[in-house]
Amino acid sequence: MSRIVISGNYAQSYAALLARVDVVSAYPITPQTSTVEKLADFVASGKLTAQYIKVESEHSALQVCVSASALGARTYTATSSQGLLLMHELLHWASGLRAPIIMGVVNRAVAPPWNIGADHTDTISQRDTGWIQFYAESNQEVLDTVLMAFRLAEDPEVRLPVMVTEDAFYLSHTVEPVDVPEQREVDLFLPHRDARAVLVPGVPSRVGSFTGPDHYVEFRRELARATDRVIPTLLKVEEEYGRITHRYHGGPLTTYRVEDADAVLLTMGTAATTARSVVDEMRAEGRKVGLAKLRLFRPFPTDLVRRLASDVDRLGVMDRSFTFGAQGPVETEVAAALYPTPHRPALSGYFAGIGGRDVTPGEVRRMFEALLHGTPTENRWIDLEEQEARAHG
Repeated sequence: MSRIVISGNYAQSYAALLARVDVVSAYPITPQTSTVEKLADFVASGKLTAQYIKVESEHSALQVCVSASALGARTYTATSSQGLLLMHELLHWASGLRAPIIMGVVNRAVAPPWNIGADHTDTISQRDTGWIQFYAESNQEVLDTVLMAFRLAEDPEVRLPVMVTEDAFYLSHTVEPVDVPEQREVDLFLPHRDARAVLVPGVPSRVGSFTGPDHYVEFRRELARATDRVIPTLLKVEEEYGRITHRYHGGPLTTYRVEDADAVLLTMGTAATTARSVVDEMRAEGRKVGLAKLRLFRPFPTDLVRRLASDVDRLGVMDRSFTFGAQGPVETEVAAALYPTPHRPALSGYFAGIGGRDVTPGEVRRMFEALLHGTPTENRWIDLEEQEARAHG
């Protein structure tokens, strides 16, 4: 094990290096570019024995990965924002073909207007494409999750593509110490891909052929069944990774000081770091609050959310994207998960950090205060409330 100081983008690069990927294909886009630049450097220097395929767009980058995966290669790509949107058609192809591609996504706001700040709209808008989605809090979590993602994606019980996301600039360009496992440890955890259902050069065959209504639904059901196997498989993968590295990130939904909490706030990504410090401050004041960090958004960990809510009277959900629904996208999932349960906590939804705005300790405290003292609310734009409060003295 070695400790180096790297950005979240480089954490992605080092994880792909340790995974011994066979094919990398990507197109540069702010703030993802340094990820694939570093991988290009690894390939050019001979540190990584892989084909780095340059393309003219993100759509083509993912097509390369889909094709290479169908030939049995371990593949990696990375993108952000508009680049991810350009991939949309191929996202469905990747999951439908059960291609275990790993993609690093730097969460960035979607235009217009142009914005390069952290925002989850890019990946949230792709939530129904059949990809597994992880949201990381730290650079260490980025590196570890990418390695676990390869193992999870290639498991014969799963065989689905995975996005490992990180908040723009908070992780992508901020450096911190990261423990990097030794290559022999990774090789033990992640052996060479056991390719299944692949094309063989020189042997006539095809994938993705036309299928009529008499069989198409069976393919969708198999995709659904594979998705159902993601969480139990992930728990086994994390347990094994923890035995090797002595690090564990808490499964799909990790909690902090929720056991006797009167109110719990659920977050994703880097906002969890700020929220955790506010929980400690308010606990020191005698206020019983707790934090739940959603690491896995797709598939949604319904049973874990129900278990969390079973002992909580007030639950808040912070969304870092707006999707034009009745509630924020994460709050919608939470509400749907809790609907049939006998105990449903008062649920409140908050928008914060959109377009790269900081999620400040003051804003998080306002969410907790609202949870503790107010009636359930939906779609409160906390960052705008904070701005308006400052403007009015």
